[in-house]
Amino acid sequence: MKLYFSPGVCSQAPHIVLRETGLPFELVKVDTAAKRTEDGADYLQVNPNGYVPALEIEPGVVLTEGPAIMQYIADRAPQTGLAPAAGTLERYRLQSWLNFITSELHKGFSPLFHPQTPEAYKAQAIEMLGRRFDTVERHLAGTPYLMGERFGIADAYLFVVAGWSGYVGIDLGRWPNLAAFRQRVAQRPAVKAALAAESAAQSAKAKTA
Repeated sequence: MKLYFSPGVCSQAPHIVLRETGLPFELVKVDTAAKRTEDGADYLQVNPNGYVPALEIEPGVVLTEGPAIMQYIADRAPQTGLAPAAGTLERYRLQSWLNFITSELHKGFSPLFHPQTPEAYKAQAIEMLGRRFDTVERHLAGTPYLMGERFGIADAYLFVVAGWSGYVGIDLGRWPNLAAFRQRVAQRPAVKAALAAESAAQSAKAKTA
């Protein structure tokens, strides 16, 4: 499998999940502004939308959208328990969390990274994100991970998205359970490996710029 990624963005979540499974994979860095892979290929031929992540399962077979990719990866390694079995109520609860993260948190950050977003609108976006973090904070008061005692794919996604807070001036200290969650997840070997690999890829880009 090939994971098309850019360092530090939402593709980091399936990257973490891949490392959690131990499945073999290849990382392909993408310049999402130029729509080119690191070897100069046209990324739009892989994902016409031009953004990451994309997972090439086999030549010519590509899956896009992070929540779908993470579920596919988890189902390739069911022994890891990264996702409940398909058809169970717990699987639908997982999908509920994935939808919440992608629509209420992930998309909530989007205007904060856009240089042309008016400051007044950014303030509203930060306020709305705070309310959504309140929801997560209440839930994490009674459980170490979103789905209970075991780390899963929704946790990988939440870890990545919540980590963007520092880049837009949001202090997670206001949500101690969420902050503790991020610290807990950051200690996982697969997470450390993913972060190190993406940091190395970012450094390599800086040296060639």
